[in-house]
Amino acid sequence: MIVQQLINGLTIGSIYAMVALGYTLAYGILGLINFAHGDVYMVGAFIAYFCVSVLKLNIVVSFFISLAVSGMLGAFIEFTAFRSIRNGSRSSQLISAIGVSIILQNTVMLTMGSDTKPFPEVMKAAAYEFSNVTVSSTQILIMAVALTFMALLYFLIYKTRIGIAMRSTAQDPAMTSLMGIDVNKVISITFSIGAVLGAAAGILVGIYYNSLVFNMGSSMGLKAFVAAVLGGIGNIPGTMLGGIVLGLAESLGAILISAKYKDAFAFVILILVLLFKPTGLFGKKEIDKV
Repeated sequence: MIVQQLINGLTIGSIYAMVALGYTLAYGILGLINFAHGDVYMVGAFIAYFCVSVLKLNIVVSFFISLAVSGMLGAFIEFTAFRSIRNGSRSSQLISAIGVSIILQNTVMLTMGSDTKPFPEVMKAAAYEFSNVTVSSTQILIMAVALTFMALLYFLIYKTRIGIAMRSTAQDPAMTSLMGIDVNKVISITFSIGAVLGAAAGILVGIYYNSLVFNMGSSMGLKAFVAAVLGGIGNIPGTMLGGIVLGLAESLGAILISAKYKDAFAFVILILVLLFKPTGLFGKKEIDKV
């Protein structure tokens, strides 16, 4: 039973990690908590749903269309909602993010309806048993896609020129601009990458649970934020691990304590982290020099 729950925890933890990376990218480069990110995850899932169920497109084609549209949406949100207040107060940035979240939720609700949508069956799920442990093909797909995206992101951030520009912008945007790098472009790309990761996670959740609803981003966004804080928000490897740890904690807590409190575990973990290690598992204390 415990091994089975570990598999389930790794599956949902992979999803948390992908969504949490969007938070950590925005925070790492701007110091911004983008609370609209959970709704970008939701929009990405609905775009794929529309492509498959209405346009009758292949799931692979729908997947990449959703990623492309979501990437553009992420850049658009940064340009319209955050760029002009980038140097403003944290409260104005927070209010702007909440406003974008409300707009996205209501737009999807008005266009797609408020009822739960069954995600089309795009693949025949097969089950593989190993010593009384069952692993579905959908779970393998989710973990494989999540691992691939996280590996690509790590390579992008630490092994490419745009990754160097992103890390430079995160450290000192003014100096980066003086070095001839278009900081606005770098920040837009960062938001696009975060949106692509969120959209991919949303599609995988739709395939896994076979259902979508317009407010699904709220709960996922909060849990992914907890995962980012747990790993050390702004730290990419830490955020990946934080998502996995949160997924495992939820799955194990469901059998050791009660499944009724599964959604509460994330917030208990958040409180404990803030009390005993506010910087997260891999976060570092920042020292401001005067």
